[in-house]
Amino acid sequence: MRRIMRGAAALAIATAALAAVGTGSAHANDQTAYGCPGGAVCIYAQNADYTKGHPTDIFYSYGAHNLSGELGYHTVLNNQYGGAGATAQLCWSYNGGDCRITLAMNDHLYLDLTPVNSIVLNRP
Repeated sequence: MRRIMRGAAALAIATAALAAVGTGSAHANDQTAYGCPGGAVCIYAQNADYTKGHPTDIFYSYGAHNLSGELGYHTVLNNQYGGAGATAQLCWSYNGGDCRITLAMNDHLYLDLTPVNSIVLNRP
């Protein structure tokens, strides 16, 4: 009987530990933020208020993405999740070359995208 009780107690503790790990690993930014889906990097329209939630460009896949027609000031939001390595880089050359600005996870920046020719999504 003691063996059964110890086994049941161990199972209850293990289940509670797994539940705590499951909830602890969720990040706030795995949800949509300002219209930008969780796991994405978004660009908003020129001079637009990003808090209104209407991104014009949404990038999901890791790697370089060339930009076209992004002139003037835009907000870029990094809504990726998964750890500190989930960064977005803004690059002056196409195909991810000459990257000069790095946005950390949950970070956003309002800047002139005229010289920016690509954006790179880095996996965590």
